[in-house]
Amino acid sequence: QVQLVESGGGLVQVGGSLRLSCAASGSGFSISTMGWYRQAPGAQRDFLATITSADTTNYADSVKGRFTISRDNAKNTVYLQMNSLKPEDTAVYYCNADGQYVGRLSTVIYWGQGTQVTVSS
Repeated sequence: QVQLVESGGGLVQVGGSLRLSCAASGSGFSISTMGWYRQAPGAQRDFLATITSADTTNYADSVKGRFTISRDNAKNTVYLQMNSLKPEDTAVYYCNADGQYVGRLSTVIYWGQGTQVTVSS
């Protein structure tokens, strides 16, 4: 079993910055892509950004230019640097990771428990 633990959320003022972290732990699992999503109250979970093991990134248009995803493969950790935060960025932020267990072909996806980000105006 793989566990993902997010940290770094909190309360920030409009225009401020936060850096989220998500650390993966577990054995026998090779992580391929890691990503960040968010879910506001009453809304669906939305894609924000992904990063592959080769550091190829992809962003949602809504955060392109303001958010930066990065990862440290040695630490199995993915980060989300969020700048110029807006009230509409308020949500629970989730990380995920997909990959394969050693010796198996099927892809498995794991999710973290989420961390709250609140942007006050």
